[in-house]
Amino acid sequence: MPSFDASLAETIRTFQALATIRPQIDRAGELMLATLRRGGKLLICGNGGSAAEAGHFSTELVGRYAKTRRSLPALALSADGSLLTCIGNDFGFETVFARQIAGLAQRGDLVVVLTSSGNSTNIIAALHEAKKLGLESVAFLGRGGGQCRDLATCDLIMPGESGAAAQEAHLFLIHHFCRLIDAAFD
Repeated sequence: MPSFDASLAETIRTFQALATIRPQIDRAGELMLATLRRGGKLLICGNGGSAAEAGHFSTELVGRYAKTRRSLPALALSADGSLLTCIGNDFGFETVFARQIAGLAQRGDLVVVLTSSGNSTNIIAALHEAKKLGLESVAFLGRGGGQCRDLATCDLIMPGESGAAAQEAHLFLIHHFCRLIDAAFD
């Protein structure tokens, strides 16, 4: 059974190693700010815990993070259970995000995906749909990036092999991007 100390040490190593992907973190922030400045929206998706993080990110943008500023356009594609089950039933679960991107995305939007494994078929399909539509994308990944590696405009591959530490680092980066966005908008 993993000890508290071992789990904490693994997460700390992952957080400390984020400095090694600083250029990608800066690039992702630039993509998000550019999208929002031109009036585009963030279409955010993930499964399980990553779906919760997608919802968390969109609520920080549409609602507020640390300061009251104008509402910004972001949508968690995992939030509508009726839509997910409709698409999953009629077209297959692997298409639940790609189908929404096809129907909801407009030129200038940004697709943001979260997956700690990098191997979720519906996330892979979402990135392919974004590319097909000419949309830029940011991928929050873990465990070396998996099959999603190099499919996005910007990969944020969390250092290390722990899916849990990757998700924890994803949330830290979501808050980092929220701080950048808060500073850029009134």
